[in-house]
Amino acid sequence: MEEGSQVPELFQRLFREHYPEVARKLYALTGDYATAEDLAQEVFLRLYRSPPDQLEAARAWLHRVLTRVGYDYLRQRSSGKALLEKETARVAAWSEGTAPSGETEVIREWEIDVVRRVLQKLSDRDRTALLLREEGYSYEEIAFRLEVNPKIVGTLLARAEERLKKKYGQEEEQHDGGRSETDRRGAGF
Repeated sequence: MEEGSQVPELFQRLFREHYPEVARKLYALTGDYATAEDLAQEVFLRLYRSPPDQLEAARAWLHRVLTRVGYDYLRQRSSGKALLEKETARVAAWSEGTAPSGETEVIREWEIDVVRRVLQKLSDRDRTALLLREEGYSYEEIAFRLEVNPKIVGTLLARAEERLKKKYGQEEEQHDGGRSETDRRGAGF
């Protein structure tokens, strides 16, 4: 931005001009208006502290920063949400007196570990698309997040799911030491 007393005026003008669009985009990303407003304030605080070199680039700069801020928020929310759901399920099982057996718990942890490893082997786009769908995001929201045309999201998800299944099968084969299904059945598995 510019030097001296013009900075606050310039910042105020940019804020008035771009705040509604920034808040609207963050609302589309988060689905929560109060959160979108908080995140929009964070975006403009970053603008004030570290403005772009060229004011003509302010709109693109704001979009890039709001995308980062929004994605960071979603990552934090989803990891916290998953942990909360896991602990809630565990507490509910204990309170009902139906605590899982040690064997069941070991199998469940193994399955979770396999899915995590398989997801890490997918491309960022495939992994993000599948996780967003699993969290209940609409095709439009997934398209916005991945910056793709909403018309291709169904195909993108189907292909990502195919790759996930293929890699999951490969992971199971590696774990089983390459034994076939017939071998496992014959061995009593």
